[in-house]
Amino acid sequence: MAKTAFLGLGVMGFPMAGHLAGAGHQVTVYNRSPAKAEAWTAQHGGALAPVPRAAAEGAEMVLACVGNDDDLRQVCLGPDGAFAGMQAGAVLVDHTTVSAEVTRELAEVAQAAGVAYVDAPVSGGEAGARNGQLSIMCGGAEADVARAAAVIGAYAKICRRMGPVGAGQMTKMCNQIAIAGLVQALSESLAFAQKAGLDVADVVEVISQGAAGSWQMVNRHATMASGSFDHGFAVDWMRKDLAICLAAGDELGAALPVTALVDQFYKDIQVMGGGRWDTSSLIARLVR
Repeated sequence: MAKTAFLGLGVMGFPMAGHLAGAGHQVTVYNRSPAKAEAWTAQHGGALAPVPRAAAEGAEMVLACVGNDDDLRQVCLGPDGAFAGMQAGAVLVDHTTVSAEVTRELAEVAQAAGVAYVDAPVSGGEAGARNGQLSIMCGGAEADVARAAAVIGAYAKICRRMGPVGAGQMTKMCNQIAIAGLVQALSESLAFAQKAGLDVADVVEVISQGAAGSWQMVNRHATMASGSFDHGFAVDWMRKDLAICLAAGDELGAALPVTALVDQFYKDIQVMGGGRWDTSSLIARLVR
């Protein structure tokens, strides 16, 4: 069992850190809002730290799951950041979906400090985190990813090395690009069915058995048709992720026309007041 630190106890990090404790790892947590850290330790035991540096001191592995590039920099860098407390040979695992730029930046800082760095964004949403069924895509040296996998297996359905540092974030971009187009197509299909006077449940039961079937169709069609959008990953976060994808596409010379279009559709949802709705809310533009 490993001595670990977990930084960030949001809707994903809270249950992920809980799975670590449940698997027998020694866990110290840090959260920007101390009340969440207090609630976590009340439920799972372990310890809480006032700053990331204190959480990271003596830890073999430090895991971060925060909001964006700036949040990740804040918990890693500076006199109170995790790197200031990590010992040489420890591993920092970043579960945040962030840009390739900040991944390269922090990996360089880690290397200079003798600390291993693994970028390991996750897919599976809040339900996957609660159930310990996340898909985790890792970038880093083979030995470093193997060390990380032995710990994060506590909440992973699949954990795979995709290549060197940065490959995990690039794979997560592929994931978000695929989801964006898929949810828009599903939204159009369901809205079309409604306008045609068809029974949405019957339509989905038939077409989900063929080439059109998807996880989103099976698990979200009913709530999409009813206008219920309180099921996890928020539009505001999706737009953050799609901005990362589009910037990387420009850097790589990869055309992402559908992704760019759907990003603007999500902007429409924000204007409608749906920034905290889940990503399936794209249908709300079509059924007003």
